[in-house]
Amino acid sequence: MEETHDLLVEIGTEELPPKPLQVLSEAFKKGLEDQLRKHELGFSWIEPFATPRRLGLLVRELATRQPDQEIVRKGPALQVAFDTQGQPTRAASGFARSCGVSVKELQQEETSKGAWLVFRQVQQGRNTMDLIVDMTAKALEALPIPKRMRWGEQDDEFVRPVHWVTIVFGEDPVEGRLFSINAGRLTRGHRFQAPVALPIPSASQYAEILRTQGKVEPSFSTRREMIRNQVQALAEDASGQAIMEDDLLDEVTALCEWPYAIMGAFDEGFLEMPSEVLIETMQKHQKYFPLVSSNGRLLPHFITISNIQSRDPAQIRAGNERVIRPRFSDAAFFLEQDLKQPLQAFEPKLEKVIFQERLGTLAEKSARLGRISGQIASLLGIDQGLAIRAAQLAKCDLVTQMVLEFPGLQGTIGRYYAWKAGENPCVVSAMEQQYLPRRAGDELPQSDCGLVLSIADRLDTLVGIFAIGQRPTGVRDPYALRRAAIGLLRILIETPLSLDLREILNFSSETLKDKVDTKGIVAEVFEYCMERLKGYYLDQNIRADIVDSVLAVNPTVPSDIHRRILAVEDFRSLPEAAALTAANKRIRNILRKHSESIPERIDTNLLQDDAERRLEARITSLASGISPFLKTQDYKGILKMLSELHNDIDTFFDKVMVMTEQSDLRRNRLTLLRDTEALFLKVADISFLKSEFHKQD
Repeated sequence: MEETHDLLVEIGTEELPPKPLQVLSEAFKKGLEDQLRKHELGFSWIEPFATPRRLGLLVRELATRQPDQEIVRKGPALQVAFDTQGQPTRAASGFARSCGVSVKELQQEETSKGAWLVFRQVQQGRNTMDLIVDMTAKALEALPIPKRMRWGEQDDEFVRPVHWVTIVFGEDPVEGRLFSINAGRLTRGHRFQAPVALPIPSASQYAEILRTQGKVEPSFSTRREMIRNQVQALAEDASGQAIMEDDLLDEVTALCEWPYAIMGAFDEGFLEMPSEVLIETMQKHQKYFPLVSSNGRLLPHFITISNIQSRDPAQIRAGNERVIRPRFSDAAFFLEQDLKQPLQAFEPKLEKVIFQERLGTLAEKSARLGRISGQIASLLGIDQGLAIRAAQLAKCDLVTQMVLEFPGLQGTIGRYYAWKAGENPCVVSAMEQQYLPRRAGDELPQSDCGLVLSIADRLDTLVGIFAIGQRPTGVRDPYALRRAAIGLLRILIETPLSLDLREILNFSSETLKDKVDTKGIVAEVFEYCMERLKGYYLDQNIRADIVDSVLAVNPTVPSDIHRRILAVEDFRSLPEAAALTAANKRIRNILRKHSESIPERIDTNLLQDDAERRLEARITSLASGISPFLKTQDYKGILKMLSELHNDIDTFFDKVMVMTEQSDLRRNRLTLLRDTEALFLKVADISFLKSEFHKQD
């Protein structure tokens, strides 16, 4: 049975940046895993550890050595390896010499292609202990660190200066150097509660020693759950519920090694301000968890996470309460100053803020949004005046003192100020809803003005940025165009809205003609959106070939595309689907191979076989039968009706020679096939569907 040991690798550093900590931890795990597989070292699983001062991995049941490998080198064919007297030729001798053996030590191998000289050698596997440091170094080099630091007099680089390296395999420390530091079995505990070096007797004891002796919880996921449980318990004691957004919970977890939750309070007078302002201040500036009542009203309490279990928590509580008061007071001052004038009064300041150097200022962008919004509102039967007014005010809050201080409140402050200024409710809601959806799975705008403004904003950004040649690459998307495209598609599909994407892209293109060259940009952005559409449906477990089959018929209304995709997905579950897909592939191939002109109409007098006459009658009947379904976009109904054709198409191919030498018959039969295919193309090109069909994928 293969011998195994656990392996511990820990890199001790100065405080790591909190936001990318999880990414670094997962990348370290994957990097070492890749190295282990590359070196053919078996293991059970890898447990990652990540705290502000360390990245660690515990590899369970790692093989102590590589398996032996047989190396086989193929030499010359026997017919050229020996002469007529059976003596080795220069080819055989040269091959043997390159292998470090004599010709007599070579073997012969018979294959279906002939006989050859071969050299076989068993290469002994290396001890894992000898490979660990090099594999760890390569895993660390591959970490996604955009900017590495250097420290001291060495040339080593890492995300933060490294202070210790701990590598233990089983019960033995691993010798070697990383970052100019000798690896050993010593780790370090909490900076304040256990600032001592801690020996690790065996790799498997690492986590427990840190917890019991070092006052460090090394597991990110365990520490995160500790924080969640402590916060929930304190919130319940205050008869409230904590707002625990995942991003903040992750960041707070990355900021501490031994979390201890403490409840704080603030003056209830601050609750007169918009709750979003207080929540933003607590979450973004102080990393606090706000509390709300059962009906969602903000409570005058917060919960902070200390990185130390203090003997006097009251001192920490008092310190945090002292800090939050001036923060709230500053916010109240900014709010008071901004509200001395209506939201529209900030509009002139937009002329001094650049949206993008070649696309102009925020004032110019707002003007474009007004034109686009007016046209979209007209198509949707929405009040154009309100839509244009919303566009006029949309970016005004970006130059207020509140948003300059709290950028995360853009839109929210605009809504509040528009309400204070007595704007129409539709306009008020649009100030915040223009940014929806902000992320995957986020809610969509609900108000008419919000829908129109959200669409217009995304159109202007997509068309404008593409027009200046800043299309996203695999790693760079500084203007978040992927998110803009997906958000636009979601609004059009999920609302749903019967807007033609090409048409509304043209609206945006027209507004930019005096700034940039927009020739060909509409087609480019439309194609980009269709590429994003495939990802949108893959996230819903809808196969790419289904999407391709619909896009092949060039529909341009996303909500209509959605209905077609659902219809084709439903069609795939029909028992006739496989046969009809194969038939459509055959029809497509025949039509592609023969470029001769095909008559516009079938000549019924040239139909000779019963099979072709029946097929012609069936498609003529179905052509009129599906007409009402087309008007109501009932594509499922259409494909259900067309599924009845499978026997007639199969019989036609069995009985009728399409490519007969009689040109008039051949061309008439090609017309029949073209008209048959055309019925399916009213929904999708099902020849794109793959041949594997299952009731449930």
